[in-house]
Amino acid sequence: MTTKTTHPSVKMAKNSSETDRARPLLHQHAREIQAFGKINKLPIALDEHACGASVELLNQILADTMTLRDMYKKHHWQVAGETFYQLHLLFDKHYDAQVELVDALAERIMLLGGISIAMAADVAETTFIRRPPRGREEAPVQLSRLLEAHEIILKEARTAARQAAEAGDDGTNDLLVSEVIRTNELQVWFLSEHLVDVPMVHAE
Repeated sequence: MTTKTTHPSVKMAKNSSETDRARPLLHQHAREIQAFGKINKLPIALDEHACGASVELLNQILADTMTLRDMYKKHHWQVAGETFYQLHLLFDKHYDAQVELVDALAERIMLLGGISIAMAADVAETTFIRRPPRGREEAPVQLSRLLEAHEIILKEARTAARQAAEAGDDGTNDLLVSEVIRTNELQVWFLSEHLVDVPMVHAE
C-alpha cells in the first residue's frame, strides 16, 4: 500500500492562498453603482416620479440642515459674553438635534431610491444659507444668523411637505412635519427669546 504525498510546491501554494485572504485589497477603484440624481426604484408602492421629486426637495433641505448643524457647532465654540454658559450649552443641544435630522433626511432619501448629498464641498455648493465669516462674531449676530437659517429650512420644509402630500408620499410628509418643521420651530423659539431686550435686574 502506497501513501499519497503532496508535492511541497502545492503545499506552498495553498499556504500562500490562505495567507493572501487576510491581506487587505487596497487602492480599489470602479465606476459608481448609482449616479447622483438617478432613482433606484424600490418596491415601496410609490411611483418613480414622486420618489424623484421628493428626493430633490429633501436633498436641498438636507444640504441646508447640514449647514445649520455646522453653524451651531461653530457658534458653540466661539460664543462670548455674559450669556456664554447658557448659549454654549443651548447651541450644542440644538446641534445634537440637527444631527438627528440630518440622519433622518439622508435615510429617507436613500429609502426613496435616491442618493443623499454627503460631502462638505457638495453641501457648500447646494445650500441657500449664507456662509458666516471664519472669525468670531458677537452673540446677537450668531443668533440672527441661526434664525435666518432656520427660516430658510422651514420655508423649504413646508413647501416640500405639501408637495409630498399631494404626490401621496406620506412618509416624506410625516418626516417633514413631525420632525423637521417641529424641531426647527422649537429651536427658533429658544433662540428668539435671547434677543428680547428686557432688563435683567430692575424692571422698567
